[in-house]
This record gives sequence, structure tokens and C-alpha cells, in this order.
Amino acid sequence: MKNNLKYDVKDLKLAGEGKLKIEWAGRQMQVLEKIKTRFKKEKPLKGLTLAACLHITSETANLLIALKEGGATVVANASNPLSTQDVVAASLVKDYDIPTFAVRGEDNKTYFQHLNAVLDAKPNITMDDGGDLIYALHTKRSELLKNIIGSSEETTTGVIRLKAMEKEGALKLPVIAVNDSDTKHLFDNRYGTGQSTIDGLLRATNILIAGKTFVVGGYGWCSRGIAMRAKGMGADVIVTEVDPIRALEAAMDGFRVMTMKDATKFGDIFVSATGDKHVISLDVVKLMKDGAIVANSGHFDVEIDMAGIEKLKTKKRRVRNNLDEYTFPNGKKIFVAGEGRLVNLAAAEGHPAEVMDMSFANQALAAEYLVDNKGKLKNKVYTLPRDLDVNVAKIKLDAMGISIDKLTKEQSKYLSSWDEGTS
Repeated sequence: MKNNLKYDVKDLKLAGEGKLKIEWAGRQMQVLEKIKTRFKKEKPLKGLTLAACLHITSETANLLIALKEGGATVVANASNPLSTQDVVAASLVKDYDIPTFAVRGEDNKTYFQHLNAVLDAKPNITMDDGGDLIYALHTKRSELLKNIIGSSEETTTGVIRLKAMEKEGALKLPVIAVNDSDTKHLFDNRYGTGQSTIDGLLRATNILIAGKTFVVGGYGWCSRGIAMRAKGMGADVIVTEVDPIRALEAAMDGFRVMTMKDATKFGDIFVSATGDKHVISLDVVKLMKDGAIVANSGHFDVEIDMAGIEKLKTKKRRVRNNLDEYTFPNGKKIFVAGEGRLVNLAAAEGHPAEVMDMSFANQALAAEYLVDNKGKLKNKVYTLPRDLDVNVAKIKLDAMGISIDKLTKEQSKYLSSWDEGTS
């Protein structure tokens, strides 16, 4: 480790365990490994500084290492106070010389200090999970915008914020919405969030899912994954929605669909994953059964009205790791997992490495794409080109030992023509 390396982690003595976690995750990330090998040879990011505000996990560490192999100077901070794996943060600093500013459980003041610390590196590219770096660049640190080639965004919540900025004409740099790549949202959001949310709930509560009524807020890709996994474990699943098409799809997929307030008559477990605010409002919480369990799998801790719950409570106590019991004036108790933050990262370890492999391959390719197209992109939100997305899928299939058919010349011609049909 370099003596002058700036960082803020819990304890560098934790690095040994962190390095093992990073290496284990790396074994499951064959797509990113292939990109890292090419990056090491070609150095597409040479001379650039990249600031990443991401969940500091073993999977993220492998992305940061790949970016560094590509020639970039990489600095990182946590995108959520409860998602940091302290052992990984320590290893990034000690073993990989990557300045990291992340301590699990850090308060809001420290969180924003860490945001500013990575921006102090005067990055040329930023990489976000939730849009906080871009928000800081457009508000408190706008003098740095002149240095920025572009940014990329990992999650649905961040993309929502960025598209709102673009619509209002407030966005001052090009952004790649990595979340919108098919090899990201169709897999990471659905299978990753589905499995890791259940994992977080089980670690926080150790309850039996089978036989419970499980209420899922929303039916986007993340919520679909949660509903699918809960149903597979024997739960009676209810879906709530505001979008008529998604609500209809949920019904056709075999789930009960109703309003959130109506769902309180039945629900034992409530999980929201929409990217919106107060999906589980205080009015909803007041209607829940005694003993209901509440969790959030959206990026920010706004999906549950935690401020309202805190104000209404007469008593609060920590009954298990990452599980708080709230008692209300009428004596009813509800249980909140992971302080209302991302339950899969607050109470568990986040998505499995195999699925993050594709997401972070897209992130690495997005950084390279921004460099290759420097000065050519407008200040808007872009999707990573389809050919790069397809290539990620091809590499993943190859790593899984799966072969697929190829179109014959005759089939390709037929699909591209209009003058052949019924004979």
C-alpha cells in the first residue's frame, strides 16, 4: 500500500478476509474477467480518473480492479450507508491501492463527506448507483463538470432521477443508463433482487416464508423477481401496482392484485421495490396486522415512511441484527428490516456474483464507450449500444457452457425481406 494513499475505511486489519471475498466473487465473474484481461492489454482508460459511487461489495471490488487494469485512476465511495462490506473496503485500500471512502453504518454527514472526497480527485468519468455523484456535481460541485467526459448509472432509481433532469434541461453531461441494458435489468433486477431480497429477509428474521401472505409493492423487474421467489418458497403473493398494464400482467402471472391498503387485511410480509416514495405510507402501516414485517428493496430509504413510523412509535427496540420492533400507541407492533434501507444489502450480501458479472461488465464497457465517444454525445441519457449488450450475453453463455443455434443464410434473408410469405 502506498503511504500517501487517502482513504476512510473501518479497519485495514480486515483486509485479509476482504481479499478472500473479492477473489471468491471474481471466480464467478467470467465476463468481467474477460473484459479485465483485454483492458489490461489495451489500457482504454489510461490517464483518466474515475470516481465510483457504488455499493462497496466483493462484486463491486472486481469491477473497480478491472477499471484500474484499464489504466484508470480509480476512487470509490459507498452509495448506501448500510451496503458497505468493511472487509472489502479495507482490502481495496490495502491490497489494490484503490482509495476507498466507505464505512458500514456511516451517518449522513460522513456519507456526503465521502462523496466530496471522491469528487476531490477531479474525475473525468463518474459511475453512480442512485445518482448521488451526479446530483452533487450539478449542485455543490459544478466547477468540476468541465472535467467530465460522462457518467454511467447502475440502478432504476438513478435512471428515474436522470431522466427527470434531462426532461427539465438540467442535465449537463452525457449518461449511460447501464440499468436499461437487457443483460442488466432482465437478470440483475429480476434474479439478483429476487434472490437477495429473500436472503436479506431470512437473515434478518429467520421466518418461514411458506404459508405467509407476502405483499410486493410494484411489478417492475425487481418486484417481479421478488414475487417469483416468494411464490416459489410457498408464499401467497399479493402485488400492488399503479400501472394498469403491469397490474394486468401480475394478475395473468397468477398473483392477486389489489391496492396496498386492501393488502393490509392479509399481509404478513410487505416489501417495496419501485423507486418511488412512501409506497408503504404511514396510513398503510397503521392498517397492518400486529406482527407484520416490512422491508424495502428499492435504492433509497424513502419507499417506507420511516419518519412517520419513528414519530408515531411509543417504543422501539432492536430484536435481532437488522430487525427493529416498533410499538404503536394501540399496542400493535410491526417489524422493520434493515432500517428501511435496501434489505438485500443491509441485512445480507447483495446480489450473487454470477448476475452482477453482467451488470458490471456493462459498467466497464460503458466507461470505455464514453471515452471512445468523447465530445460526440449530447447531455442526455443513453442506453449502451445493442451490440455491446449482446456481446455480454454471448460471453456469459460461453462461460456457462451453453451453445445456441445460428440463423442460416436462408433464414436471415427471410427475416430481412417482405416478398416471401404464404405460397
